[in-house]
Order: sequence, then structure tokens, then C-alpha cells
Amino acid sequence: MPTSGDLLRLADAVLLPGFEGTTPPDWLRRRLGDGLAGVVLFSRNITGPAQVADLTAELRAENPGALIGTDEETGEVTRLEVATGSSRPGGHALGVVDDVALTEALARDLGDELAAAGITIDFAPSADVNSNPDNPVIGLRAFGADPALVARHTRAFVRGLQSAGVAACAKHFPGHGDTSVDSHHGVPVVSTGGIEDALHPFREAIREGVRAIMTGHLLVPAYDAGLPATLSPKVLTGLLREELGFDGVIVTDGIEMAAVSGRHGIGGASARAIAAGADAVCVGGERAGETTAAEVRDAIAAAVTQGLLPEERLADAARRVRELAAWTTSSGGSGGPGGVAARDGRLGLAAARRAIRVTRRSTAAVLPFAGPAQVIELAPEMNLAIDRRTPWGVGEPLRRLLPGTRVARLTAGQATGAEIERLIGEAAGRPLAIAVRDAHRHRWQTEALRHLLSARPDAVVVEMGLPERSDLGAVHIATYGSAPVCGLAAAEVITGSL
Repeated sequence: MPTSGDLLRLADAVLLPGFEGTTPPDWLRRRLGDGLAGVVLFSRNITGPAQVADLTAELRAENPGALIGTDEETGEVTRLEVATGSSRPGGHALGVVDDVALTEALARDLGDELAAAGITIDFAPSADVNSNPDNPVIGLRAFGADPALVARHTRAFVRGLQSAGVAACAKHFPGHGDTSVDSHHGVPVVSTGGIEDALHPFREAIREGVRAIMTGHLLVPAYDAGLPATLSPKVLTGLLREELGFDGVIVTDGIEMAAVSGRHGIGGASARAIAAGADAVCVGGERAGETTAAEVRDAIAAAVTQGLLPEERLADAARRVRELAAWTTSSGGSGGPGGVAARDGRLGLAAARRAIRVTRRSTAAVLPFAGPAQVIELAPEMNLAIDRRTPWGVGEPLRRLLPGTRVARLTAGQATGAEIERLIGEAAGRPLAIAVRDAHRHRWQTEALRHLLSARPDAVVVEMGLPERSDLGAVHIATYGSAPVCGLAAAEVITGSL
């Protein structure tokens, strides 16, 4: 039976696809004009604030009620500042400082910038309780491992962002923190014993009035042993809607991720997510373009005609999306869509400085460095949520403060014994700083550190991930983040300027 145009338009009203390029392609203009819910912007769509403002103005010209979303968590996951790295530290650094007024102010500052650029929904904050230090995908994105701390900072971030007229979207429901699998590649399982701790920040976000919640592609045996949360009526409708009382928009995480699309395909997963209780489908991080967007729309419409998805459920999802779009329109931030916000970075740098923790393990006068240094950065492969082009490290800011400083960066394959010995030789007569990211999760970093410190016990170790150990190096500096402001704060400690 052919699918009616009205049903296709109804299916489009719950879709948030991605696209290629920094200007809207013709297919996207047409679909927006015909009722497409909105779009998701990725770093490939962004070159700078003025360009984003122009882009969103063009999108809104086709559909004034379009939702325009992005993943701007600050810290490691940034889209607006992917070229330079975030001017604000991420969630974990804010949790270490544990000043909810600071978190709210930083989120308000971010919200003003997003609103000025025409972005109406931010897929942030991460409300995950990162209770598993081996978590490969959350880590620094979470405010911490304590449910109460995560809850109060989640509320503060939601307050700040939404006070600027940008909808917050707490993620990844019902909590991606206590997992050891990346849902981009497989299906993480949430332990039954930790589910109440994981839910606590989401309960508090709902009390704060969060406008949207993003699903995690997680198996939650305490509620559904067979279906991941994104596809589970027991989790989305039974738990989130009925038990927790959430009445806002439920947004899926990227539907092309293997945890849900691997079995059903992106179209089948999308239809099942809407049937389970989701209201908007995000797609386009890994598969973007007209073909993918049409595939998802057609699959949702076909599910209605085949009786797999009640049309009433689809219409209810579209209604919720429209209501969210109306809220963003009526609650426009102080900058106003289409403007350009000035970014001075002072608030972010102040937060990064407050998050620094220094452990001095030597009585020798290791700090401050008195002259040009050697910096060795050990760079692990990052998960897909973090754009690989995002700058990080302590080397560049230290080189600005100490001209003549040399910087070497090694990946897992480059950190051979011979290369490390060569760098040790080059560092002779210079102070040495070694930057790592989540060294405890990467054996090659641990081995490289052991090699370097055996030759240079006077070295300073800068951990820019989760610091599971602080007994490495003559001085250990934990930044709780790898954003450039975190690197600058560490460089200021190393040079004695902080």
C-alpha cells in the first residue's frame, strides 16, 4: 500500500538528521519547508560563530519552528569550538570544583553563545554517574562518580542553559556511567545494583524542568532484559514517562550506533524507538545525507501502515517536538537567534584553574620550570563522541609561556622503546613534562610512563583524563580535563604563574 504524503510529513516531524557541508543542501531546504522537525549540527558543519549564525538563519528561513541541535557539552565534546578546543572545561572539572553557582554561570554563558548562534537545543549535560573508571565513552564528560554531586550539577547546568532560552537535554538515560562498553560499537549493560544511583540525576533534572532527555543505547535488565533502553517501552514509557513523570521530549542518541541499528537497521531502530516512547530521532553523526534521512522517514511511515507503530503514538511524538520548538521560540536567549556572541573565555579559564590538583612527591625544587622544557604527550585514540581534530595538551600553552619549549606527541604505535629513548636524549638538560589521558585505561601509556620516569624521575606528569593515580612523577598535576583551558591552567602551575 503506498504511503500517503501526510504520513510521510508526520514521520518527518520527528526527525533530526545531520547533513554534510557548512550551508544547507537543497534536499534539506525542501524537507524543512515540508515540515522536517529540525537538524543536528556536527563539527563538519561549523567553521565559526558568524558562519553558524548564518547557517541557522538559512535553516530557519525554511521552517521558523525548526529545532536546531548540537552536542556542546564543553570540555572534550565540543562542536562550536572544535577547531580551537573548548574555552570551558568539561563536566568532571566542574564536579571537582563543586561550586553549583559556577556550573550554572558557565552553562548560562554557554547558553547565551548558543542562542546567539541560533541553536535551540543542546544535547547536554551528561547526567551519567561515572562510577566505572574504565568507562570508555563517558569519563570526563560526567560531573563525577557520586550520584548526589552529579545530580546537583546536572540541575545547575540545566538551569543555566535554559535561562538563556536554549533547551537542555540530559543524557544518556537511564545512565551510561556504570558501563565498560561504548554504545557506538556494542550494547552496554547497566548493573541492576547501580540503577537507582544512575537514575538519581535524571530524577533531579526532571524536577528542575529539563525540556528534553536523551536515551542511552543501554540494556537495563532491572527493567527490560531484552531490549536496549532506546527501543524499550518498559524503560521509555514505563520508567521515564510513568514512574519518573517526565513530560518533555525524549530524544534518541544517534540511531545509527551499533547498539540499536546493528540488529534492526537505522530505519527499523527509528520506528521501534518511536513506538517505545521516543519523540525525536537523531541521525547523521556517522551516516548523514538525503538517502539516510529518507530511509528513516520511510521506515517510520511504513511501520505505521504495517501496524507496528500506532499513528496516534507518532502524532503524539510530533506534538511534543512542536511544543518544544515553540518553547525555544518564545524563550529566545539574550543574544537572539542569528547574532554573534563574543567569547572571552575568562569564566572557563577561571573554572579550569580551580579544578587543578597538584601532588608534590619530591623535596627537590622541581617547579617552577625556569627555562625551555621538553613536553611529551601520550595520545590515545578517543571515542567517536570526541572529534579527533579537537586540540588538547599542555605542550602548546607551555610553549607560549616558555618560548623554546619542544613538544612531541606519541600515539600507541609510535611509543616504541627506541623513540622514547631518543626523546629522553633530546630532553637532556631541560625540565620534562609528560602529558597523558586516562593512563590507567591504556597499558601502552603506563609502559611509556614507566620507561620515561625510570630515566627522568624529576619529570612532571600531567594527567588530563581521570587521575586514578597521583603517585607518578616528581610532581603530579591532575587537570580533570583536556580542553585548552585545562592545558593552560596546568602550564601556569608549571611556570609558577598560577
